[in-house]
Amino acid sequence: MIEGVFYNHMLSVLIATPLIGALVIIFLVKKEKKETVRLVALGFSLINLLLSLSLPFSFDTSTHKMQFVERFPWIPGIGSDYFVGVDGISLLMILLTTFITIIAILCSWSAVQDRVKGYMVHILILEAGMIGVFSALDLVLFFLFWEIGLVPMYFLIGVWGGQRKLYATIKFFLYTLFGSVFMLVGILALYFAHGKATGVYTFDLLELYKMTYAYNLQWWVFLAFFLGFAIKVPVFPFHTWLPDAHVEAPTAGSVILAGILLKMGTYGFLRFNIPLLPEASAAFTPFIIVLSVIGIVYGALLALAQKDMKKLVAYSSVSHLGFVMAGIFSMNLDGMNGGVLQMINHGISTGGLFLMVGIVYERRHTRLIEDFGGLFGVMPVYVVLSTFIVFSSFGMPGTNGFIGEILILIGLFKKNMIAAGFAIAGVILGAAYMLNMYQRVMLQKPVKPENKGLKDLNTREVATLIPVILLILWIGIYPKPFLKILSASTSHIVEVVNGRHLPEEASQMQRDVTSGLGGRLHTPARTEKGEG
Repeated sequence: MIEGVFYNHMLSVLIATPLIGALVIIFLVKKEKKETVRLVALGFSLINLLLSLSLPFSFDTSTHKMQFVERFPWIPGIGSDYFVGVDGISLLMILLTTFITIIAILCSWSAVQDRVKGYMVHILILEAGMIGVFSALDLVLFFLFWEIGLVPMYFLIGVWGGQRKLYATIKFFLYTLFGSVFMLVGILALYFAHGKATGVYTFDLLELYKMTYAYNLQWWVFLAFFLGFAIKVPVFPFHTWLPDAHVEAPTAGSVILAGILLKMGTYGFLRFNIPLLPEASAAFTPFIIVLSVIGIVYGALLALAQKDMKKLVAYSSVSHLGFVMAGIFSMNLDGMNGGVLQMINHGISTGGLFLMVGIVYERRHTRLIEDFGGLFGVMPVYVVLSTFIVFSSFGMPGTNGFIGEILILIGLFKKNMIAAGFAIAGVILGAAYMLNMYQRVMLQKPVKPENKGLKDLNTREVATLIPVILLILWIGIYPKPFLKILSASTSHIVEVVNGRHLPEEASQMQRDVTSGLGGRLHTPARTEKGEG
């Protein structure tokens, strides 16, 4: 019985647990009992983390095929089932989701005092939606979970955000909704194309994988999915909503947004664009690499110019996610492994950076770099722990950021040396803006007398940061377990896209675009694609 619940239905349990927690808070806990609300939310999220940690022990790392699969009829009239499962990529993303949710609840413990009941309910619903996105294998179910993830974040920013929260919320909602509409169009195009070709209308992702679509259809569907996922990442030039959302969001909102929600976009490219539409993916690769490299450098330059610490971290996300996209679309195993690992690393490191900013903002109610200085003398524990997170962010050897960046750069060098050269410039700029902020906030002489009386970290804050730092060091020193989990899945995706030959019109387009980067894509002979 226990085995059946924990393994045959584990993904459903992971989706349901935070929803049950939300219902308990809504119906069984009075809103005046703020501490009880926090404890219930923390308890259910902790249960979900522990449940998710059991998955790797039963996960077969030798195959790319979906595991922990659950399926039953849902809307049979349109060919949609409740269909969930995970491969190595989605398994890591679910583990990251359950971990980040715990961190988000802990960092909100004293920072959020108003409407605590609603706040915690939204975080738990958001956790369920994000786990659903990373496990859904039916396109209607995926779209449903995708939209569920949008609504709670809308309210987290709109209700508990800063002074310009309405502007940031509306901008976030409109950008994301715009992308979702195009993504839905792409889903329907695949649905009807499969139905007309086979007579079976289905939203089953694994069935859709088995079909080879005409290049013209691939091109337009890729573009539709690209708009949906690129806005979510966000890829340059769709990034303008992100700094506003980060700056106005509460600390937990920024942690979840950077840690998980942005990765839903990069995950979408890995799960849909590349394996479903390999010819179009190969043709669009030079274009996406150009946008990624621009994002790397442009985001870093904007971060270097910021005076607000939270906005600096927000623009650093634009740069770091440019690295992720460049790694994924290098279309080789090193780059793709680095891209997926950097998705995890960015969630840990940038989530940690937002925790750092939130801790001092809670004490000083300012995020301006010029308002700080000399924190090492008054908050030594805070500075020591923050050092690991800052070093991780710009890829210091021994931290997780280094492992992800070096794999991406290796893969990018194999794809195009010019693009890799610009990416290296982004690494240098990343070190510049992070060390500049660190030196001015932590080390130089105190600028404001208000800083002299700041309290160092309390036990809860230390307990929040320590797991983040342990993961930074674990991945930085011994990344093998993480790479082992994802390698079969990334290897399969690389084989799929590189095993497809391009039709003549696609090859010509690819040559035209790639010539501007000084290289050609490798497109070996066609092979058949395996299941999911």
